[in-house]
Amino acid sequence: MAKNSSSSTTVPDTVWLGRGRHLGPEPEQDVRRNLIALASAGVLDDFRDLDPVEAARSTVLYPRDESADPGPAARRLFEARWRVDDDVMVRAQLTTYDPEARRKDSEGVTWVLAAKAERAWAAHWPSPATMFWPDSDRVAWDHDTVPGVRLRTTNHLPKDDDELRRRLRDCARDSWFIHVVVHEAMTPDVRGQQPISAFLPPSLRHRVVEHRGTPEQAQIVDYAMKRELSVRMPRGGAVVLPTAPQGPDYDADRFTVRSVFLDGSEPTELIDRVKEFAVLPRPLPADAERALTRLRQGWHLLTPDEELVHARGMVTKYAEALDAMTNSRDLYREAAEAAQAALAEVTGGDGVPRPAVPGQAKADGSPLSALTKAFGRFRDPHK
Repeated sequence: MAKNSSSSTTVPDTVWLGRGRHLGPEPEQDVRRNLIALASAGVLDDFRDLDPVEAARSTVLYPRDESADPGPAARRLFEARWRVDDDVMVRAQLTTYDPEARRKDSEGVTWVLAAKAERAWAAHWPSPATMFWPDSDRVAWDHDTVPGVRLRTTNHLPKDDDELRRRLRDCARDSWFIHVVVHEAMTPDVRGQQPISAFLPPSLRHRVVEHRGTPEQAQIVDYAMKRELSVRMPRGGAVVLPTAPQGPDYDADRFTVRSVFLDGSEPTELIDRVKEFAVLPRPLPADAERALTRLRQGWHLLTPDEELVHARGMVTKYAEALDAMTNSRDLYREAAEAAQAALAEVTGGDGVPRPAVPGQAKADGSPLSALTKAFGRFRDPHK
């Protein structure tokens, strides 16, 4: 897959995006099992399991351009459709990719998920991630593309200064997730080790990565964050990290929480800041833009009504094209007949040009004028 880069376009408010890595042995099988289970339970309206080459193939009824092709590294493409709030349709595609050649096998299979709703996304809706992946700690689908970082848990920051700065830099530049750094003023007990994602609404739960700094890392974390991201780390507090480059709507003070109690209770202020950050305009990564284009233009899982509308639209399109071809053919035939008549007039019907009659040229123009006009219709059949 291409290295992550951003365009000037922002993520639409109807869209949910995710990109991560599955470190288990059978990622596609994990997806299939989950889709089958949710479809059987009535959670999903329907789903499709597609070969990427077949999914990108263009046919007469379903013409597709190259934007529908997920690329040579794609392993499998899954589509699912479900409803939220009773009548809002959500359509989503998940594509799995082979790791890049320079990566080790242990780094797993990359996945990209794009979901689009019929109206602005609501945080209380189910997470699209768990429509495809099982919501189980035993399935390792939730690793970020940034090494050493995972959803649904707390990620302790590296002890080494260079590694710490690299981690922060990579998360801000390359990750599609929201990153939160929490500093532990003192070592928490079991309850305090619970990730804040447990308190987030469902659709945010799999968009947030939590990093933890130990009590003795207060200064080194503060220095690294100031150096790399121009934000400060309060002792015993938390920061919602900006993206890189930093967006115009990000305010470091606004997204800094001075004190977070890690006692198992809900960190209300921090949760509110995460929710607020989640609705800010975010640059649309180039890979995400391509995934959204495939979702819009390469969608296969149509409802029966959509199939009928599409078929009627294609019939109308081809009928109009045929009508245009027929009209064009008739115009050219008329021009050809006019040319033949003009040629007969010029040659007298025997193929030999007739001599000019004095005074006729002034009255009727050149003997070739009719022929010239006839051939002119070939150049512009609409005249």
